[in-house]
Amino acid sequence: MRGWWREISGLVLPVSCGGCGRPRAELCEECRAALLGGVPRRVRPDPEPAGLPVVHAAAAYENAVRAVLLAHKERGELGLAGALGKALAGAVRAGTGRPGDAGPLLLVPVPSARRAVAARGHDPTRRIALAAAGELRRGGVRARVVAVLRQRRTVADQAGLGARERQANLAGALEVVAGGERLLAAGRVVLVDDLLTTGASLAEAARAVAAPGAVHGHAGAASGRVRAAVVAVSPSAFEINRNCQ
Repeated sequence: MRGWWREISGLVLPVSCGGCGRPRAELCEECRAALLGGVPRRVRPDPEPAGLPVVHAAAAYENAVRAVLLAHKERGELGLAGALGKALAGAVRAGTGRPGDAGPLLLVPVPSARRAVAARGHDPTRRIALAAAGELRRGGVRARVVAVLRQRRTVADQAGLGARERQANLAGALEVVAGGERLLAAGRVVLVDDLLTTGASLAEAARAVAAPGAVHGHAGAASGRVRAAVVAVSPSAFEINRNCQ
């Protein structure tokens, strides 16, 4: 019900830019340029957790980009999902190259905790992933969202935790749902999230999809060819890898 009310209210109430607060625009041209105007790049957090797949990001997590992500995630400004999905689609393209004959791109969202989804009234990462898949399809790329990961145990809130603490918190926390292995075998897996900080979430997601039995018959995952894409990453990781393409 909470998510439904946000959808309706977004249609009838005055809007302001999710990035800078400027009135009468859900996302002004300046903030749209900050989110979409750059070149998606490969990024690496420092320290880089073991098992982290190759990750591409669309933008640095600062200023307008940070504000837009928080407006969508925490304040339920759901209309921003389209622009965020477009940014994520750019990062997916940068990390996967030409589609070729390797099957469709399978966007696998990193799951949020159930309590977080309930508190927010929506699942921000899944919503952005769906928007990204739509953007990719409009560009002629076969892509769909397969939400096959789930938390197998309770994890602590990641806020305030350091890199090693996050890795310990998430170790073994994710698994592929029953029947998910058949879906993962149908194409190329791209793990997606809205934000990369330490990389612990994506490393754990990569472990889960590559676990024995999770991707039966899926040579791409078994050989470490799973890729990952995010909307934004910490400025340091984005800048460090500017010339590491």
